[in-house]
Amino acid sequence: MIALDTSSFVAFLAGDEGADRLAVREALRMRLAVLPPVVVTELLSDPLIGGETLNAVIGIPELEIRKGYWRRAGELRARILQLGLKARLADVLITQSCLDHDVPLITRDRDFRHFARHAGLRLQ
Repeated sequence: MIALDTSSFVAFLAGDEGADRLAVREALRMRLAVLPPVVVTELLSDPLIGGETLNAVIGIPELEIRKGYWRRAGELRARILQLGLKARLADVLITQSCLDHDVPLITRDRDFRHFARHAGLRLQ
């Protein structure tokens, strides 16, 4: 399994260039792609989402929220903020989903590097 972040999935759908776009394409082709619940929410929040995009999102399996997730996410965010680093709530929740399932994340959002360095998030 490989988790997709909103930034890379949107870039893939838009046909943008980048290594992450190619990684998304390969993960989808190999049927390894999964979506953290927050990514599903972010993608489906677009009021202009088209039917093709909607079907693509719905067709990708979601990572389940495991018992204790919210507590672990809060503790993770506190750890990162204590270091004086940026820890947006959505990024924390995506990271915690990946950590709980031990899956790497494909993203073009550089803010996740803090979670890789200080929390063990694997970036693809």
